[in-house]
Amino acid sequence: MLKYKKAFIWTAAVVVTMSAAVYQRLTGPTYPQKHKIEINKKSYTLKLLRTFGGDDDATIELNIPDTSVNAEIFYKNYPEIENQNWISVDFQRELKDQKSILSVNLPHQPPAGKLMYYLEISSNSKKNVVLKNNPVVIRFKGSVPTPILIPHIFFMFFAMLWANAAGLFAAFKMQQMKLYTKITFILILLGGMIFGPIVQKYAFGELWTGVPYGWDLTDNKTLIGFIVWSFALVLNLKKENRFAIIAAALITLIIFSIPHSMFGSELNRETGKVTQGYIFILPFFAYFQTKFRIKKDEV
Repeated sequence: MLKYKKAFIWTAAVVVTMSAAVYQRLTGPTYPQKHKIEINKKSYTLKLLRTFGGDDDATIELNIPDTSVNAEIFYKNYPEIENQNWISVDFQRELKDQKSILSVNLPHQPPAGKLMYYLEISSNSKKNVVLKNNPVVIRFKGSVPTPILIPHIFFMFFAMLWANAAGLFAAFKMQQMKLYTKITFILILLGGMIFGPIVQKYAFGELWTGVPYGWDLTDNKTLIGFIVWSFALVLNLKKENRFAIIAAALITLIIFSIPHSMFGSELNRETGKVTQGYIFILPFFAYFQTKFRIKKDEV
């Protein structure tokens, strides 16, 4: 009976963890913004980049094989610089995987630098403006070495998994809860407090932009998770405290379900320093609007 109970708890922990990971991925600002458009009586879904890592320009691609369709991109800095005009660049036709697509490059920006952009798509002398009133914001970041990024992702994912397991084992009054509390603490320490700042340094040039130096949500989520599991660990050193573990697990589930990088690092172009930006909350709400009612534009 105990064996089946453990199997049930671990299955539940995996399901909760995977659900939270998928939810965070789909709603987060690093996920491309989708926009459905109808051109010449055919529907296309545009996937517009909102994040780009590396030293190259960011390539925006429109999977529209209809060669009668042309497009133009308009972009400028975000936050907007006073009296700055939109810069326009034409999309070019290219072959990718033996398919004709439209492609254009947005100029590379310093780490945490942002651009906002919208599109004009035309066909048969008809022109349609896409997202001019709510431009897409793309954030640039530096390239993170794979040997740094993979351990960070690995430790943070399994920290979430063991946190859920610890909370469930505590809820069912099972002894493994103390061991899993220790494992969760170690995983968050490694993934969030050691590898996390290193990833941040490579991506945005700063080791830490959370409290007390800033309000970067990702850093602060990690800090909160580390603190609550520190308390849970200490409170369970001498005697069992199930409620501390359950509370830590619930807090962790809530904070790590918040879309990744929603209040992410942002370059202040005047000072050259990386601060915290707020724009990414807009696509978070826009996701729910477009999830169930994707706007259609006809050209």
